[in-house]
Amino acid sequence: MIVRESEPVILIGGAAVPEGYVNHALSITRIVIAADSGADTALEHGIMPRAVIGDFDSISQSARASIPDAAQYPNPDQNTTDFEKCLAAISAPLILGLGFCGDRLDHQLAACTALVRHPWQRCILLGASDLMFLCPPSLDLPLPAGCRISVFPMGAVEGVSDGLQWPIAGLNLAPDGRIGTSNAALGPVHLAVTAPKMLVILPLDMLKIAVATLRSTTARWPDPADEGHIV
Repeated sequence: MIVRESEPVILIGGAAVPEGYVNHALSITRIVIAADSGADTALEHGIMPRAVIGDFDSISQSARASIPDAAQYPNPDQNTTDFEKCLAAISAPLILGLGFCGDRLDHQLAACTALVRHPWQRCILLGASDLMFLCPPSLDLPLPAGCRISVFPMGAVEGVSDGLQWPIAGLNLAPDGRIGTSNAALGPVHLAVTAPKMLVILPLDMLKIAVATLRSTTARWPDPADEGHIV
């Protein structure tokens, strides 16, 4: 099962969504998909999700009754999170994820892992004050001077950079070694990395820049669907 959209989508998860976030995301795209109990959040905002994906262990019965059966895609697999199920099932140029950061730290860490396990997806996760996404092979971010930017390795990875106060060239980055948090932009930033292992973290007010950059960036990690199969 693949949910195909030609425009960016909003993906709503089960964690709390700060006030105003849904409307902010709706200013970028109007297509909404829900991960399990994220359907309840969507309905509370008066939005009928285009699809609901997950193991359906937390969606309310009232939400299931309100959403057409044809838009419900239950997946009982307990070896993947609802977020992973969504990343595997959505084909769209960009995903804006709400309700995946916050509430429970274990869920947030699982979301980080999911981004790395599905590197072909262009997905931005929104937190209370930050956003994060997996760095593509190369990236040019038109950031203002002084903007906070962090890069966090989820595995062994190397890279080069221009426009960072503390460049990453020549560093062997790893989650149990050298990391790259609390850096700063000197102006526009260029990043290039050797593997799909690096998370980029920016202040939330850089969302439109992040969206425009990821949508226009041609460099991307391979999609298994391009090789004739779907993960």
